[in-house]
Amino acid sequence: MRFGVLGTVQVWTADGVPVTVAETKVRSLLAALLACQGQPVSVERLIDNLWGDDPPANPTSALQLKVSRLRHALKQAEPGGDDLVATYPPGYRLTAQPGQTDAETFAELTSRARQTRDARARAAMLAEALALWRGPAFAEFADENFARSAAQRLEEQRLTALEAQAEARLELDECGMLVGELSDLVRQHPLRERLREIQMRALYRCGRPSEALASYAELRGQLAEELGLDPSPGTHRPARGHPAAGPRPEPGGPAGTCAHQSARPAHQPGRPRPGSRRDPLPAGRGPAGDSHRPRWGGQDPARHRDRQPDGSRPARWCLARRAGRDMPDRRWPQRERMVAWSRGGGTYGVGLHRPP
Repeated sequence: MRFGVLGTVQVWTADGVPVTVAETKVRSLLAALLACQGQPVSVERLIDNLWGDDPPANPTSALQLKVSRLRHALKQAEPGGDDLVATYPPGYRLTAQPGQTDAETFAELTSRARQTRDARARAAMLAEALALWRGPAFAEFADENFARSAAQRLEEQRLTALEAQAEARLELDECGMLVGELSDLVRQHPLRERLREIQMRALYRCGRPSEALASYAELRGQLAEELGLDPSPGTHRPARGHPAAGPRPEPGGPAGTCAHQSARPAHQPGRPRPGSRRDPLPAGRGPAGDSHRPRWGGQDPARHRDRQPDGSRPARWCLARRAGRDMPDRRWPQRERMVAWSRGGGTYGVGLHRPP
């Protein structure tokens, strides 16, 4: 026998045949037991869940009658079904086995998806988990005190799974289909920052940076107005055109212009940026002519530029000599980078690499 709470409260036999639990109070009893996930529920709490401030004249007897009717409905559907509603001092509990509720199956699938590296397999598992949902959790009882917290917890898990599925599909370059689906979700949940972040990344990848920035501006305004907060740093990255988001608009350029279309040369890999902390030597010319011209070990690297086209070999030799390094085989450590600077040769920030 299986129980469902991802939608209206439902019961099925092992063969998938729906079980009829017609009376409203009996269905409320079943929902209250399911909301506690197999934990015992006291008689007093069940009476309050079913009747609230208007209990019957003999509430304990009335509750026992509802328990008897629930057991009868389950037994009629499947032999031994009545044993699932067990008396457990100080009340009752539903003794469903692990995996007998759709909520547990959903949690298991999402947990397996989180541990899966392959984006396609992860998206498929999450799609299977989300397909278990038939509507809002505990649909007809979501506003009742006994089910409200459980319904909210499950809804949060559903939204988290939707976000994870969207990220997996984004890895599969399904940004075109995602944009429309995410727009609907963002309208329903405008303050979910992770959802906005994924939407902005999808918009950037689809070549719609202006819409991504508009979504960020809307989020920032709503957070400030409703919660008095600023967007988190993770949401800033796609709003700034972070590389993970896709093509980045060039500041000051026309709409739709991306950084990789600009004539501005990109920084070459392997070369420290001028003025960065990785530069062990000043990256720039001296302000007052030759007196500020750096010399290492009495040698100027520019004097030896005729020995190698880029001048890197004499620069390594001079820098190593200044640092007191012994380099008999002239091999430079792989992780070490130095900067050769030569006023006379006109070089600036030349990256020095280990020779082949």
